[in-house]
Amino acid sequence: MEHAHRKHFSVAEAQAALATVGPLASEIVQLKEALDRKGYDIGRHEYFGGRGPNGDRIYPPELERLVSIIHRLEDQGILLKGIGEGLIDFPHLRGTGEEVYLCYKAGEGRISFWHSLAGGYAARRPLDEL
Repeated sequence: MEHAHRKHFSVAEAQAALATVGPLASEIVQLKEALDRKGYDIGRHEYFGGRGPNGDRIYPPELERLVSIIHRLEDQGILLKGIGEGLIDFPHLRGTGEEVYLCYKAGEGRISFWHSLAGGYAARRPLDEL
């Protein structure tokens, strides 16, 4: 069976990763809020498909840090799904072999939800239904 992701996390591995990933998710939200206050469109960064700074020659340090965190998460096989909310998904294989996401939102104490690859945040279900 072919899967969308090469790396998959057990529930225990994802929970353990929150020791470092949780604070990064919160920092992502804070960085986005700081950039919004400056009126900076993060979509201008080439990472997000943009073509350059908003009239400046360099990107704001908050944006460079945001992209750095995203790369760090991606390197670990973790997906950032919502910058403004700090939504993070960990690919996981259910006992049935179905590929799903363990879902975490900045500020939550632990991973308590999962959803299908197509379902998204709105389709989150309690972890005990995994």
